[in-house]
Amino acid sequence: MDMTEKKISSRLHYSGRIIKVYNDEILDPAGNTAYREYCRHPGGICVVPITDEGEVLLVRQYRYPYGEEVVEIPAGKRDSAAENPEEGGRRELREELGAEAEHFIPLGIFYPTPGYTDEVLYMYAATGLTFGEAAPDEGEFVEPLRYHIDTLTDMIMKGEIRDGKTQTAVLKVKYLLDRGEIKLK
Repeated sequence: MDMTEKKISSRLHYSGRIIKVYNDEILDPAGNTAYREYCRHPGGICVVPITDEGEVLLVRQYRYPYGEEVVEIPAGKRDSAAENPEEGGRRELREELGAEAEHFIPLGIFYPTPGYTDEVLYMYAATGLTFGEAAPDEGEFVEPLRYHIDTLTDMIMKGEIRDGKTQTAVLKVKYLLDRGEIKLK
């Protein structure tokens, strides 16, 4: 069965710094007219930086939509759709933690909320870390944290880490470490 929906028309409702909000009229597979509200987003990058001792570096930052501080891996939006995701990940790692990585290991892509946005997150692990000065973006306030991968995995499984990209990427790294596909010194 072909489940493709065909766009009849599209209307831009809002164009902001990060997202654009659309309302499209579509024709569904049964031939009925329906509407789809969604956001266009340039995409993002997230990185699981892990030390030779097995500690994952994270940040705690206030996330306005939730009204709380969230613990998460370093991440950010792509500067443009043309930005190389690995270069963007390396930039985020420098900005948020002042870290450079010898090895950047692709973990795949993640659709955070396919029901209403086209955002794609590129996930990476980073090993062989060296450190300098962090340089967060203007208006970005982050507190660096460290948890051993085993402790962090337990925190995820207990529901203490709520951020979806962090859950997904960290569990992938744990799996790859356990299989010997990511090696630490």
